[in-house]
Amino acid sequence: MPRRRTPPPVIERTPAGFVVHLGPQESQLVLGLLDELRGLIHSTDPAHEPLLRRLFPPAYHLAEHAEHDAEYQRFMREELVTSRTAAIDGVRAVLTDGVAMDDGGLLGFMQAVNGVRLVLGTLLDVGEDHDPDDIDDDHPMVAEHQLYMFLSWLLEHAVQANLGT
Repeated sequence: MPRRRTPPPVIERTPAGFVVHLGPQESQLVLGLLDELRGLIHSTDPAHEPLLRRLFPPAYHLAEHAEHDAEYQRFMREELVTSRTAAIDGVRAVLTDGVAMDDGGLLGFMQAVNGVRLVLGTLLDVGEDHDPDDIDDDHPMVAEHQLYMFLSWLLEHAVQANLGT
């Protein structure tokens, strides 16, 4: 009886670097989500600010330090936007051109995927006690919850690849 070949892990460490093994549909889904993230992080629409609060968290949480936080945001936001945009560009190269990632590229991959996950988690109001099994198939945002779980799964595989497990 012929031996069945085990498929490679979703993200695999190879001599050339880390390689992502997603199907075309999954790759297009991730690319589309990253394009949406890019639009959000470059948006000046104040209505988007609540979705971005986990991407650009306050440095100062107390009301009496609001002026300090505004100053921090003014100085750091552009740097954070640049970093997140570079990570998105790196993932685009990996998924469209099949480029292998070095350690820094894998960290950028994790940052970009987690960025989408954080925005989606904010939209869904995901907390510590979030259990995907509690989401009914007729829930109005079941698709968004499934996307959140897919991104969590992908991020978990990136972490495992980074740890060498």
